[in-house]
Amino acid sequence: MRTLLNIIWFFFAGIGLWISYILVGLLACITIIGIPAGIACFRIGNYAVWPFGREVVADPSAGGWSLLGNILWIPFGLILAVAHVFTAIPLALTIIGIPMAWANLKLIPVSLMPMGKVIVESRRAPL
Repeated sequence: MRTLLNIIWFFFAGIGLWISYILVGLLACITIIGIPAGIACFRIGNYAVWPFGREVVADPSAGGWSLLGNILWIPFGLILAVAHVFTAIPLALTIIGIPMAWANLKLIPVSLMPMGKVIVESRRAPL
């Protein structure tokens, strides 16, 4: 079931969000200070293209620098959060799109604060 949802997600939301994350990540990488944010953006973008069966959790080894990075990240994160909302609205209009719209909305917190997060395989029971 996860694979089917991921394939549908890829065509209706994933590829567009992935492009958004890559563009914002490249924009962040323009300066040396923004490179960690760009790398985090690329990591979350790879999650956003194929999200079912994986989840984002807090990294226990992340230090205080991740808080500072998240504060500096907020302008970029707002752009990505708006992209998630605009992608979730049309998905929610169909029955098959409701789980994908929900997954899109679950990506908003990580798009606003990507530092100090890691992507792991889902611990839930397989679908």
